[in-house]
Amino acid sequence: MKNLTEQTQQLLKLIGHDETPMGVFYTNVKPDGYGPKPGEIYSREREAAGEIDWAKAFGSFSCLVGNIWLARKKRKAAWISHEECGCMGGGYYAGMYGPYLDMNVYYVSTGLPGTPIEGEHYLPSPESMRAFMEDCAMPLDHEKYCVIKPLEQFSDGETPLVVAFFARPEVMAGLHSLVSYTLGSHNAVVSPFGAGCTNIIGWPLVYERRGNACAVLGGFDLSARKYMKPDELSFAVPFGLYCKMLDSVGTSALVRETWAGVRKKVMKSRKAWGENSDE
Repeated sequence: MKNLTEQTQQLLKLIGHDETPMGVFYTNVKPDGYGPKPGEIYSREREAAGEIDWAKAFGSFSCLVGNIWLARKKRKAAWISHEECGCMGGGYYAGMYGPYLDMNVYYVSTGLPGTPIEGEHYLPSPESMRAFMEDCAMPLDHEKYCVIKPLEQFSDGETPLVVAFFARPEVMAGLHSLVSYTLGSHNAVVSPFGAGCTNIIGWPLVYERRGNACAVLGGFDLSARKYMKPDELSFAVPFGLYCKMLDSVGTSALVRETWAGVRKKVMKSRKAWGENSDE
């Protein structure tokens, strides 16, 4: 991973960004970092049998994007597993269980009739929510833990499946340009509906599995905005595409005069937010 780390640092310097991206992978080894405590076990069977204690589940809620936020600040790992899930949505979107739960369908849409759960009204109907969850379904044939940690902390025996940046629009402009150039496509970046963790983990892998590896722009989940900096978005790409992006930097727009002008705005933005911009 040494060469990857060096190339990533060169890219970060070029775009004026000071935070190394996070990598997503699966492992059977529980990492040292931030994750939920053991709690409710989510499954369609347990839900149908009325075995899930929803008061306990909502009371011990632990957002995956919130744990990623802590991991970013402390430069450690965030993780989630089936037994230590913390969020029925995060568990599903990270491929910890399947199929999805009816509770999730109603909670994100119109609410559950006859209960105090009013729903988030992020989608207009249970049917639209079911269509989304079926579309973004993750494979379940992987190791126990889904781990998100700084890219520079990957060992030689570990390979990320997804690389995720967190940045403001000026930096995003550079990444958007680079991936479009790398793929030679005007459809290189997509921004589908989803929870914050869906666009960091699930969607990049789903698109890649369908033969359409691309970048996924996220950070629009209203519930997860509190775990991101003001004006900040996420930008996640499958690892193979990220490697191609690194190889394309030297002939891309990022080494030309137009980007140099945008980069000055990147540094002004960092200064305005009180972030290190020593150059």
